[in-house]
Amino acid sequence: MRPSSALSRRLAVAATGLVLTTGVAACAGPQGAGDEAGSGTGADAAPRKGGTLTVLNSEAQSDFDPARLYTSGGGNVPSLVFRTLTTRNREAGAAGTEVVPDLATDTGRPNKDATEWTYTLKDGLKFEDGTPITSADVKYGIERSFAAELSGGAPYLRDWLIGGDTYQGPYKDPKGLASIVIPDPKTIVFKLRKPEGEFPFVATQTQFAPVPKAKDAGAAYEEHPVSSGPYKVVENENDGERLVLERNEHWDPKTDDERKAYPDRIDVRSGLDEAVVNQRLATSAGADSAAVTTDTNLGPAELAQIGSDKELAARVGTGRFGFTNYIAFNPKVKPFDNPKVRQAISHAVNRTSVVNAAGGSALAEAATTFLPEKEAFGHQPYDHFPAGKTGDPEKAKQLLKEAGFPDGLKVTLLHSTAQNRATSPEIATAVQEALAKAGITVELDGQEPNSFNEKRWSVKDAPGFFLSRWGADWPAGSAFLAPIFDGRQIVANGSNYNHAQLDDPAVNREIDEINKLTDLKAAAPRWGALDRKIGEQALDVPLFHPVYKRLVGKDVKNVVISDWTGVLDISQVAVR
Repeated sequence: MRPSSALSRRLAVAATGLVLTTGVAACAGPQGAGDEAGSGTGADAAPRKGGTLTVLNSEAQSDFDPARLYTSGGGNVPSLVFRTLTTRNREAGAAGTEVVPDLATDTGRPNKDATEWTYTLKDGLKFEDGTPITSADVKYGIERSFAAELSGGAPYLRDWLIGGDTYQGPYKDPKGLASIVIPDPKTIVFKLRKPEGEFPFVATQTQFAPVPKAKDAGAAYEEHPVSSGPYKVVENENDGERLVLERNEHWDPKTDDERKAYPDRIDVRSGLDEAVVNQRLATSAGADSAAVTTDTNLGPAELAQIGSDKELAARVGTGRFGFTNYIAFNPKVKPFDNPKVRQAISHAVNRTSVVNAAGGSALAEAATTFLPEKEAFGHQPYDHFPAGKTGDPEKAKQLLKEAGFPDGLKVTLLHSTAQNRATSPEIATAVQEALAKAGITVELDGQEPNSFNEKRWSVKDAPGFFLSRWGADWPAGSAFLAPIFDGRQIVANGSNYNHAQLDDPAVNREIDEINKLTDLKAAAPRWGALDRKIGEQALDVPLFHPVYKRLVGKDVKNVVISDWTGVLDISQVAVR
């Protein structure tokens, strides 16, 4: 996932001065991970078709073109309009981390070494104008994403497809990519330059949505993209600030096992202050009684107020997404080239104070592993440099002495000035105070978000010590470990996510070996073992995993929250 913008899954924290007021009607309570989807508290809780669902968001759904969207599992609002070859399983909890067929009849058929993947389209697939969806439409939709004027989507196919690194899209090269083969209108074959056992996950990205070539309007396509899903765009105002979706009469639910599509109409209103979003959802007046948000979290003060209100508490959905907030080290910068210095900082960190700075235990869970604590990622528990709940300054001092710093040392910590409770001043201050107890004086270097991101992702200018975070593009270990620790993904003249600039042949080799596996259940424990092995080098200090707490309107039913996204799946929501 692009870490510079947390996209639809960002940890949005609303203003703390909000006073919540509630409506009086009963509601169907949201389900968190592990709860039974479809359960509710009202007597008429069973979801029914009809009505209008309102979506209240802070960030606009801009660039509403499947080529330009950077999504996981097909996205949230986008997946109402764009179907892809595969998608996420729309079930609560861990079951929702599975990839399932969407336009295709299965999740893909690999050759022996996973360098070739074949898909067959289902029967009866149609665009919103009634024309059949063919493999040529899928191929063209993917090829559009290579055009410079439609940049912004996931980068994987540029690296994975043969010829993808030089292809410039169909506007400059109408012959297309030879590594995407369409032997007939229902079959599409992808030829990769290396084994990729997780290709079915990539096929959930919106770049795999079909686009009819005759209807392609280039950069203007986003104003009225041609729907392959249950809804079509009837209004798109101010670059996605307001989107209105209505039913696509040519969508056949017999071809779609995942999207429920209960409401008749979806009205997405964005550009709202986060406090306003939560206030309107809490009050649930008028159309807001049938409203949700896909990007705005509750803050700690709001949660404190909700805790004493049973009606509001019943309308809070809880989810966890594969995301890790951490301290990053650049061993190319002294004194962080010394492993004992990195170990000392690891022992000194007070995770309790960090969690409190992130909003408290309701919004953050302490982490000692880089991989999130989910089976799908292959998580294996470890704590190589135990700090306990509040830090171990004495152990840190001992290690500093062994490192040649018996009188302590002074370092600078880069952080963002954005109030995101992730890489922000509150987190940096918590780290600063904990390390002071171990004799480490931390000078804080707060940078505005753009400058902060440019520095932390630069090979040339990256500091030795900074706050960072990473979220997985899909629920598997490779989406976490490969971008951060694969030496071949070090980018010298661009955004480099390998903060430690680690280029270990053994690590690179194991990444390649795991990527050959198409049995993802067999691959998962190997990712966990690799995480544990890399963790011994103290190249980062995992701090916490975020928890998502979001309100829904009082008349919203069938809230399903999976471990893939950690937030409400809009395709399952009903308002009647």
